[in-house]
Amino acid sequence: MSNVAGSGCDILVPFNERKPLKEIERSIVKTYRKNIWSKFIKAIKDYKLVEDGDRIAVAISGGKDSLLMAKLFQELKRHGQMNFELEFIAMDPGYHEDVKKLLIDNCEYLNIPVNIFDSGIFEIVDTIAQDYPCYMCARMRRGALYSKAEELGCNKLALGHHFDDVIETTLLNVLYSGNFKTMLPKLKASNFKGIDLIRPLYYINEHHIERFTQNAGIWPLNCACMVAAKKIGNKRYEIKDLIKQMKQNFKDVDKSIFRAAQNVNMDSILGWEKDGEKHSYLDFYDER
Repeated sequence: MSNVAGSGCDILVPFNERKPLKEIERSIVKTYRKNIWSKFIKAIKDYKLVEDGDRIAVAISGGKDSLLMAKLFQELKRHGQMNFELEFIAMDPGYHEDVKKLLIDNCEYLNIPVNIFDSGIFEIVDTIAQDYPCYMCARMRRGALYSKAEELGCNKLALGHHFDDVIETTLLNVLYSGNFKTMLPKLKASNFKGIDLIRPLYYINEHHIERFTQNAGIWPLNCACMVAAKKIGNKRYEIKDLIKQMKQNFKDVDKSIFRAAQNVNMDSILGWEKDGEKHSYLDFYDER
C-alpha cells in the first residue's frame, strides 16, 4: 500500500498497469461474468433493485466498490432491457487536494460523468464526534447523499456495500450491540420520502472486487478520513480478521452468517422488535 502525501489515507496500489477502458468494460461481462456481473444481476432481480422509470443516484466514494458499481450500472444500461436513468454523485467531505485529484482522475479515465459536491463533513465530525467519528461520519455522509439525490430528482440511491460488508455488519451487531440486525439490500429512507436506498453489490465478494480493481490497474481510494486515523481503531477490521480466522476451520462460515439472516425462526428466539415495538416469546407462550 502507498500513501498520498498529507492525505491521511491509504491508496490501494494495483499489481498491473492501467488497462485500456474498453478492455476494463469488456472484462466485467466476460472475465468476471460469474463472480461479479451475474451476482450483480441476481441481486437486482431478487430484490427488484432497478425498475423501469427509475432515476438512480449512484454514490461514488472513489473506493474500489463504488467505482465498480458505477461501471456495472453503465453496463446494465448499455446491455439491459430496463428503462432507467443514472446520476453519478460524489460527496467531497473535505478531501486533501491530492485525494480529490485521484478521485477525479479515476472517474475521467473510467468515463464516469461524476457530479462532485462539497459537504465539509470531516471538519464537522472532528469537532463534534470525539469518540465515534466513523459512526457520525457515516450518518452525515448518508444524509448528504440523500439530499443530493433528492435535489437531482432521483427515487433511488445506490451504495457500494458488498457481501462481506453484510456479514461483517451482522456480526458487529451481534458481538458489540447485542442485537441481530443485518444490512438490507433495499430500504426506504426514513427522512427522505420517495427515495429507496439500494445495494446492488449485495452478493459480490470483496476479494473479487479487489481482483478486478488490481487487474484493471485502477488506483481507488481507501479511507481518506484523517479524523478516524487520529482517534480510533475500526471495529470492522477486527470483525474482518475474526471471519478470516473462522474460515480456516469452516470455509463457508461467511455464507452461513449470510443465510442466518434469511432463516430466522421466530418460534425459537427470546425477543424481537417490529415497527418500533418490542415483543417477547412469552407474550405468545400460552397461545401455543
